[in-house]
Amino acid sequence: GYRRIKLELKNRGSKVNHKKVQRIMNKLGLKGDKFKRKSRKYSSYRGTIGTVAKNRINRRFHTNRCHQKLATDITEFKCSDGVKLYFNPIMDMFNGEILSYGIGMRPTLELALKPLEEALEIVKVSKYRTTVHSDQGWQYQHNKWVKTLKEYRVYQSMSRKGNCLDNSPMENFFALVKQEMYYGEALCSFEELKKRIEEYIDYYNNKRIKQKLAGMSPVQYRIHTSQSAA
Repeated sequence: GYRRIKLELKNRGSKVNHKKVQRIMNKLGLKGDKFKRKSRKYSSYRGTIGTVAKNRINRRFHTNRCHQKLATDITEFKCSDGVKLYFNPIMDMFNGEILSYGIGMRPTLELALKPLEEALEIVKVSKYRTTVHSDQGWQYQHNKWVKTLKEYRVYQSMSRKGNCLDNSPMENFFALVKQEMYYGEALCSFEELKKRIEEYIDYYNNKRIKQKLAGMSPVQYRIHTSQSAA
């Protein structure tokens, strides 16, 4: 939209009023497309089969501390060849950065566990104790998931049953990926879609500017705030 274009122009050294940007975009017929494809909702809930943690986050998603609050979830894509792809990212709520992720043909425990271990290795030097938030999916109730969190001295937090708003940072991120990644195109094969997701995460983390991050990308904002605090 015009707000992000204004920020990008500012980053490139051109100060332009947002109303002027909006007028030019309207004149040229440029506008942001809304996501129209019906998303596939994957539910990993199988009842209480393990540990159901309390909702420590309780929709308090904001934090001014890097690596203090992480969120995760699994979403499903269906490729045009009929093959399904499952995507499990770990997000830092501080700046929206994707710290790690898993991609696979099945929503296995390993799909969730491997990116968790990678993310926890990143945040283990944090000055503050980390909380990892998820829904009540079976992967997140599993003994290995719970044990891994305890080994790293990380708090576990879970959404209430069937309440997607309790994990809205992940819901919003999945909607953004599906809106910006394929622009209404066919979902192609598993390998093509996997490559697109990998490329999008690199773009999202390093280049996609956000208004709430002062016109910086998630990685730029993390580096900027760490330098300011030094």
